[in-house]
Amino acid sequence: MKGGSAGVADASARPMPAEWFDAQYNNRGRIPEHPAILREWDERSHHARASLACVLDLAYGSDTSERLDVFTPKAAGAPVLVYIHGGYWRALDKRDQSFVAPPFVAAGAMVVTPNYALCPGVTIEHIVLQIVRSLAWVWRHAGEHGGDPSRIVVAGHSAGGHLAAMMLACDWRAVAPDLPADLVKGAVAVSGVFDLEPLRHAPFLSADIGLDAARARKLSPAAMPAPQGRLIAVVGGDESEEFLRQNALIAEAWGAGVVSVCEQVSGRHHMNVLHEFADPASRTHRLTLRLLGL
Repeated sequence: MKGGSAGVADASARPMPAEWFDAQYNNRGRIPEHPAILREWDERSHHARASLACVLDLAYGSDTSERLDVFTPKAAGAPVLVYIHGGYWRALDKRDQSFVAPPFVAAGAMVVTPNYALCPGVTIEHIVLQIVRSLAWVWRHAGEHGGDPSRIVVAGHSAGGHLAAMMLACDWRAVAPDLPADLVKGAVAVSGVFDLEPLRHAPFLSADIGLDAARARKLSPAAMPAPQGRLIAVVGGDESEEFLRQNALIAEAWGAGVVSVCEQVSGRHHMNVLHEFADPASRTHRLTLRLLGL
């Protein structure tokens, strides 16, 4: 990833107690109904895999965690949406959020959902490189499944939003000489994390992700130079002050030339804002389709 220094707030300089960081970032703690939402995601995702044409658990690398699902498009030459699940890099699985695929396949896209290893078994750096490998696989193999490798958009929720932004900022020519510099044409971050410094101070999470100040800065998209391509950044209007700040921060750091949309979705919290992404009637979904060229 390219280095840089723009726009990251120094959370450790603020006189906030550890409990404040937990209150801001522990989203399951903020959403009492989260077990019911997770069950709904599981049911909808099971239905998606059962009802759509798909190829599951294709290997994009040698590790058992390096697998992805491909939801094939209705017609060849389709734009490709790569969706990355969240879970603070330490939880969930690609199969937990297969429910995002049906509306995009119905609109004419191919959808790919990669898995990755989880913290604390691996570092966030390791996860970033796994997602890089998954995108390289998609570019090389999309055509075999009906996708157009010249039309790749990456999206993700929460930690997946962080990873989507990292893919937009990736120096693809440095990854492999056969890859195009603009491999990722655009990205959508739903409640993304772009400044990792505050997460070091949240007791519920810090031990699992194991960041120091230098690594937090290195892994913060808001500290990187503005990339090419376009980013859509949305966040639930009912999310914590810190998630609202995170969303505004990436627009400030990368500028309107890259972050073409920076919005709050009224009445949505950190989990049900993802429903907007998968709802054909929502503005977030329509903006994603536009980024895909559909």
